[in-house]
Amino acid sequence: MLLTIDVGNTHTVLGLFDGDEIVEHWRISTDSRRTADELAVLLQGLMGMHPLLGDDLGDNIEGISICSTVPSVLHELREVTRRYYGDVPAVLVEPGVKTGVPILMDNPKEVGADRIINALAAVELYGGPAVVVDFGTATTFDAVSTRGEYVGGVIAPGIEISVDALGVKGAQLRKIELARPRSVIGKNTVEAMQSGILYGFAGQVDGVVQRMARELADDPDDVTVIATGGLAPMVLGESSVIDEHEPWLTLIGLRLVYERNVGRL
Repeated sequence: MLLTIDVGNTHTVLGLFDGDEIVEHWRISTDSRRTADELAVLLQGLMGMHPLLGDDLGDNIEGISICSTVPSVLHELREVTRRYYGDVPAVLVEPGVKTGVPILMDNPKEVGADRIINALAAVELYGGPAVVVDFGTATTFDAVSTRGEYVGGVIAPGIEISVDALGVKGAQLRKIELARPRSVIGKNTVEAMQSGILYGFAGQVDGVVQRMARELADDPDDVTVIATGGLAPMVLGESSVIDEHEPWLTLIGLRLVYERNVGRL
């Protein structure tokens, strides 16, 4: 079985693949202070509860694939693979790792590993041209050409960042639950803020994607728009441009990268 780990700024998502099928997944908070030993205990605790793994983790985990936007966590995970899974082939996505995705950027090293992995998975699943909208700490929009090239993107503040900023900077505002209000026109402060977040971000997604699609293809309707990330379900029903929702897009990309560098399990 293949263990995939996607470390984001706020959350870390782990997936367990049996062949092409994801059979288990977990979401934990990202804490840059955790040591390799703490991470190992956490991983083993989560996986030890899965019936396909049980106590024989070392025998059942045949490969590991990792990407991280947090360098300190990547360093500790590298130590985890060395100390606790030394006999297991591991791929850590960083410069030099084969992804099969040409990066057409001024400085390719600036592009987050997760964004390249998402582009790879998008092309594999849906073909190009495509736009991947990832609702994470930041909301990122990534453009993929017909030939599977990563051609650039957009980065905007994420939903939770915006909610936190309203609560901190607004003297009479506070942090709210991310939930759908009763109507667009809020009848109280909380609903007004919920409406602004939900419909504001849906409008942002529609506006940005439509502009990207016009640059990406002669016919914007040819562009497939894929949503992923933990907060995607909140916006899906209000956006008019999203064609597909793939919550495990990054994990699927990590599986594909592992296969390109090590081989198929």
